[in-house]
Amino acid sequence: MSSLSFEHIHPQLRINSYGHYLRRRFGCRVSKVNVDAGFTCPNRDGSKGTGGCIYCNNVSFSPRDTLAEISLEDQLAAGMTYHRTRLRSQSFIVYFQKYTNTYAAVEHLADLYQRALAVPDVVGISIGTRPDCLTDEALELLTRIAKQHYVCLELGLQSADDAILEQINRGHSLDDFMTAVQRASNRGFDICAHLIHGFPGEQPEEFLKAACLLNGLSGITSVKLHQLHAVEGTELAAMYRRGAFEPITLEQYVTTAADFLERLAPRISIQRLYGSSPLEIRVAPQWGLKNNQMWYAVLNELKRRGSWQGSKQQS
Repeated sequence: MSSLSFEHIHPQLRINSYGHYLRRRFGCRVSKVNVDAGFTCPNRDGSKGTGGCIYCNNVSFSPRDTLAEISLEDQLAAGMTYHRTRLRSQSFIVYFQKYTNTYAAVEHLADLYQRALAVPDVVGISIGTRPDCLTDEALELLTRIAKQHYVCLELGLQSADDAILEQINRGHSLDDFMTAVQRASNRGFDICAHLIHGFPGEQPEEFLKAACLLNGLSGITSVKLHQLHAVEGTELAAMYRRGAFEPITLEQYVTTAADFLERLAPRISIQRLYGSSPLEIRVAPQWGLKNNQMWYAVLNELKRRGSWQGSKQQS
């Protein structure tokens, strides 16, 4: 490996792990703590659409102690205790996760974000949102916060194919994402892109194009990947039951995720390589692997190939 190009690649993991990025930045173990601040989504309340994306049931990826009815501070206390006990974490990033966490008046956003940052041992915030829900006021608020605290803006792209975005009832376009990244870049905070693989009709070659897309966006600093999976209460689950959705196999996902990492610039850290959901609402696929097993299934594929993140990056 070139020490210049691959200086942040973990030699055992063979990727630029977000966990190690945070350790380098803060000098200690940092964990993200999920909170539910009671937001909704323009794809649910009628301003963009109703029903949300065909795969969306936020219960599927939210810890049990994160409920909007519980105060923000109590959610944080529970999450921080969990991570201190399980991982011996010393510092924390508050992850505003459920739905669209910039979709409110800026005064309300400022109150929530500042309450989170006021909790001892919290070093920053991570804001999950849509690329079409970033007002100038919200961006200016995050810019001001980033002068004193760590900030990561997490933008849900999901697919770089407009036809797929329309198919899944996403309610925004690739151009919306590109515009959002341009507006949010060079403001002193990180930007993470979310991508999903396995949409009906999607070919691996089409998904891999997203790596080249992200490489060309200097504002993108990290990425989250996960497989498309159907959970109860979603249109995707109904599609699966009537034979309109066939999940990709574990082998297909691992292969394509490794292919994606080989093409992704080493400067972009990896926050996530898989998606999980509670067993009681999981419909398909049923791969039977625990979270850490999913993570290492992809990393072990890179090891088997003698490969690493960025080894096949195209100039």
